[in-house]
Amino acid sequence: MTLVVLAAGMGSRYGGLKQMDPMNADGDFIIDYSVYDAVQAGFDEVVFIIKRAMEQDFMATIGARVSKKIKVTLVYQDMDDLPEGYTLPEGRVKPWGTTHALRAARDVIKGPYGVINADDFYGRTAFEAIYRFLNEKHGENEHAMVGYRVENTLTENGSVARGVCETDGQGYLAGITERTKLEPRPGGAAFTEDGQEYTFVPAGTKVSMNLWGFQPSILREIEKRFPAWLQENLPVNPLKCEYYLPLIPNALIQEKRGSVRVLDTQEKWYGVTYREDMPKVRAAIAEMTRQGVYPEALWGNQSC
Repeated sequence: MTLVVLAAGMGSRYGGLKQMDPMNADGDFIIDYSVYDAVQAGFDEVVFIIKRAMEQDFMATIGARVSKKIKVTLVYQDMDDLPEGYTLPEGRVKPWGTTHALRAARDVIKGPYGVINADDFYGRTAFEAIYRFLNEKHGENEHAMVGYRVENTLTENGSVARGVCETDGQGYLAGITERTKLEPRPGGAAFTEDGQEYTFVPAGTKVSMNLWGFQPSILREIEKRFPAWLQENLPVNPLKCEYYLPLIPNALIQEKRGSVRVLDTQEKWYGVTYREDMPKVRAAIAEMTRQGVYPEALWGNQSC
């Protein structure tokens, strides 16, 4: 069972992996805890999607640690990896987004797989839920995502981007909308599009943290839809348009060509969206270690 980790953006906030702040005394990052949880849940291969320039640093740190417990495959997200007939716009340095990142693994993924971001802490039970789904028998267009309660995914240090979900009342996704400026509010959260007017999102609303369970067919859909997305978005915003991963399952739902089961979790998200988030994340992980959820030496001699 494969877990795909979207890691090409790792270190961008810090200027490189060597500058990243570890979560514990052993130098482990959030990604180490995610892979550890995935191994505990039953995953036996991890595909890291990274930038070519970071391969040496990545394998000397994260790769060297996790390869002791799980098969590691590297895939590179290249900016010029575009459909035939399209070229990289002059001056473009911003990556194409999470859909483009997952597309980079199209030649190595053969069966059902999970997908996560590298810099988000998801929690053990979330990996267990997606693993159980992937081990069930499903049609080629039956996918899943872990739905987090919005109030469990926020930071008091600023706004975050989340895919706000609508469900059909039967546990399936009815639609998902990317909100790039979501902030905490009493009783929930609120988002803004213009920085002036805010729309309230009540506590309990499900949001996506990019923890997906996909059938291989989603990669065919990405490949098929990518040229049309480029044709629509390049003329409008050639240097910064991003192909967000939720766009694909959302389109399949609207076209009634696929389904996404929303797997509930009460896990709390942790991430370092802002440097001010770091002490809280470290403290939370230290407390989980104290409680025995994680060993003191994450990749040491303890049984994983």
